Amino acid sequence: ISHQPTASHRRKSTDPTPQLNSTQLQGTMADSTPANLNASLLERVKSRYQSSGQGHVLSGIESLRGDERLEYLRRLDSVEVEKLGSLLSSALEEQAAHQDADAGESSGERVSPFSGEVAATSDKDLMEECRTAGMEAVRTGAVAAVLLAGGQGTRLGFDGPKGMYDMGMGSGRTLFRMVAERILRLGRLAGGGAEKSASVPLYVMTSPMNDELTRRYFAENDYFGLPSSDVTFFAQGVLPCLSDPGGKILMDGPASIAIAPDGNGGIYPAMDKSGVLADMARRGVRHVHAFAIDNALVRPADPAFVGYCILRNADCGNKVLWKTGPHEKVGVVAERDGKPCVVEYSDLSRDMAEMIDPDAGGRLRFGAGNICNHYYTLDFLRNEVIPNMADMYHVARKKIPVWDAEAGEVVKPPKNNGIKLESFIFDVFPLSKRMAVLDVERAEEFAPVKNAPGSDTDSPDTARRALSELSQKWMKEAGAMLASGEGEVLCEVGPLTSYAGEGLEEYKGKEVTCPFSL
Repeated sequence: ISHQPTASHRRKSTDPTPQLNSTQLQGTMADSTPANLNASLLERVKSRYQSSGQGHVLSGIESLRGDERLEYLRRLDSVEVEKLGSLLSSALEEQAAHQDADAGESSGERVSPFSGEVAATSDKDLMEECRTAGMEAVRTGAVAAVLLAGGQGTRLGFDGPKGMYDMGMGSGRTLFRMVAERILRLGRLAGGGAEKSASVPLYVMTSPMNDELTRRYFAENDYFGLPSSDVTFFAQGVLPCLSDPGGKILMDGPASIAIAPDGNGGIYPAMDKSGVLADMARRGVRHVHAFAIDNALVRPADPAFVGYCILRNADCGNKVLWKTGPHEKVGVVAERDGKPCVVEYSDLSRDMAEMIDPDAGGRLRFGAGNICNHYYTLDFLRNEVIPNMADMYHVARKKIPVWDAEAGEVVKPPKNNGIKLESFIFDVFPLSKRMAVLDVERAEEFAPVKNAPGSDTDSPDTARRALSELSQKWMKEAGAMLASGEGEVLCEVGPLTSYAGEGLEEYKGKEVTCPFSL
């Protein structure tokens, strides 16, 4: 786990060392490392890999010298190679069981609508009660925010971490800045002002690709006003790619193993191995809110959501967005064998997808669309999730470039030749004993930034419009009289001005010309 430099060192830190995890190199050693230590490491790695049937990874080690050789050995030593076989077996068994169920050969897996606690943010009285409970938890330092930020901005035409992307609101705010400033505003609301701000620790999960740049970006921007001690970075895990069939570690160089991220479900082992969970416990955190960077309207450490889960005594919670149509391509919260889960839209039959609930105004029974916005108690993560992660990996068959020793080059295969093991963040839902679901309003809480500018859906353009329309809505609700200006009307109530529409009383009865930026 790695906290950031003190304020006096922030601007000098131009090359912070990434926090690596158990499947990455944990630093380097100097050339002066004793030869016997190097030999001891080689013998240990050789013994471990040969015992696991993966001794081939050392076949090219003689081509490496000095630090390169030591680095490769340390990387191999950090891999839990003894567990790879059982992870693969479990994933293959899970896939086979799923295929049997699809073919009607198994009656064990039965999918039904979610039967647990469901409420909606449209219930204003309930939300006020929940918000009060959540604010108390925030005030006492019992709430932490976990941001999934390992993605790159490639689909947006942006070369860098997606969180560094500027949507073009005019204020220059990036997605990272929006999240940080909302947390800063929330801390002030809960604590009673800027001088009494409550601590809301932010844990940012990066990827090996963007870890260093993300750390540097926060440091160079003074953590957007957050205390540096409240911002922690940890890297998503990676796993070796395996041959299919055979389960042998694939090589992408004479002395280099092919690796791939372990999916967004890798957040759980990464939080454990990096020390994040231990740090939360040390701070007195009891409630954890996890969410993705690519939602421009996300409310980090949302007191209404956290409070709802607290009042329902939930160990796990999920914000959902009810589907607009039966065949909308989004996974839904449901139950399999009586346990909560997320069912992918492709796994729902046409009849299931079109089922309606006459007792709920005719809305879809399988309509609770998953938007990657989750709550957990810390106890649930430590006592239920971490001990059971080994059974939560899935098989993804891919075309994986491999090293051809005879040709002396990396070869791209014409068809799938390997397996990447990955897990999903919602794979832990079946472990929940009491799950709570909160249905939110799209216009208030969901504006994805996924597709390239100019796209009709989930683009920076649609997110800008959503943020602008929400800002205007807040101003009208505060009693402001909006006057339209000319051209594209982009209005923004900044995160430091309002977290969720509060604090705008000074504009009551006043005329405000659009566009505006407050």
